[in-house]
Amino acid sequence: MKCRYARVASAICAAVLCPHANATEVFNMEGYGPISRGMGGIGVAYDIGSAAMMLNPATLGLMPEGKHISIGLDVVNTDIKVTNTATGESVHSGKHGSNNGPYFAPELAFVYRRNPYAFGVGVFAEGGVGTQYGSSSFLSRTTTNSVDTGLDNFSRLLVLRIPFSAAYNVTDKLTVGGSLDVVWTALNVGMLLDASQIGGLAAANRVSGTLVPALLGIPGLSGGHIRFSRDGLVGGGADAWGVAGKLGMTYQLAPSTRIGVAYSSKTAVGDLRGNATLNAVSATAGNIPVSGTIVVRNFQMPAQFSLGISHDITDNLTVAADYQRIFWASTMKNINIGFTSSGNGANLNISLPQNYRDTNVFGVGASYRINSKWTFRGGVRYAQEAIPGDSLLAVIPATPTTHLSTGASYAIGKDDILDFALSLALQKTLTNPGGTNSSVPIRTEHSQLNAVIAYRKRF
Repeated sequence: MKCRYARVASAICAAVLCPHANATEVFNMEGYGPISRGMGGIGVAYDIGSAAMMLNPATLGLMPEGKHISIGLDVVNTDIKVTNTATGESVHSGKHGSNNGPYFAPELAFVYRRNPYAFGVGVFAEGGVGTQYGSSSFLSRTTTNSVDTGLDNFSRLLVLRIPFSAAYNVTDKLTVGGSLDVVWTALNVGMLLDASQIGGLAAANRVSGTLVPALLGIPGLSGGHIRFSRDGLVGGGADAWGVAGKLGMTYQLAPSTRIGVAYSSKTAVGDLRGNATLNAVSATAGNIPVSGTIVVRNFQMPAQFSLGISHDITDNLTVAADYQRIFWASTMKNINIGFTSSGNGANLNISLPQNYRDTNVFGVGASYRINSKWTFRGGVRYAQEAIPGDSLLAVIPATPTTHLSTGASYAIGKDDILDFALSLALQKTLTNPGGTNSSVPIRTEHSQLNAVIAYRKRF
């Protein structure tokens, strides 16, 4: 069953030329579909089309009757700079290998709506992260013994959802909905840890395994580099499948005012597994590679609770606002990685502290229909910073918090609509003074421009 799902998802992603999406709110996209994205990511109490399956499936019951097909594409262009504040050296993410941007993510959905029911199925990228720093920056040089390793530092994460959703109009005012999501998580990582970082992790009982004595016995040990990667358009060096669910409702308070509530569960995805190479970096012997397998344990996307309201000021002008509480603390306390040598079965376990905070997210947007052809949108979105500075990893700089967005829809015909939106993540700076997650003090500067376009047809 999992293999069949993998082939289906891979074929869909390849069809739209899908590498992997870079996230804007930790690992989450800042809204799903052009309607939501153009209005600051709202959608709990507003009709955002088939993308409702990613936020509040009850709003599928707000769509017009008929069969709806939606095909879309997200394009994410990042600007990430990491600076060693002790030396002034810096490196930009991008154009160093197959993990660089821009990043692409698919949207494909079908909805059948007939009062009082609506049913939908789709494929959406929930989010991810992507960096590529190459092999010649200060990130590839150990602090201990100052060894230029020539080893890449990168990341690429995709969380793909295949929701099966339904909505039911209980009354003229109340609609309920739910979704069962098949979730695929795929991850590439290349990361150098200095000997000082490994020592700090060991002192905190975050390093264990039968490989530890052998590594400590290497003369001139300066660091260790772990790499697992799949360089194709789809997938990662380690991946796994799982499930998640959503429940939601909307209620018409007044003819022009609607509220909505939704809850999305924490994912239940298996441990990510794949092949990997561990390089022990020696100041005297160079890089000593060990082949084996990798497991990233209990890597989940968090639960979230959402509230929303929409209000029609006039027949042509609507405003909407959402609040979300995202429970990152329960999923991103640590990143737990295990490596097992294919030669003798010796193993190494590392637990990298993350200590993410739960966040509050606020989105406000407006939609104005100019005429029967054109509708314009705008919005703003703010999310609290989830990542403590001393937990920042250069390969996971998912730090932007504020987004400005705009978008529009053009009705090609009565039942054919082209939607598009732009979202600007304002530059966010975060510093790590150095320690367990960085051997040197670093500062990241991260901004990005996201675009999404989709074609909708009703028949």
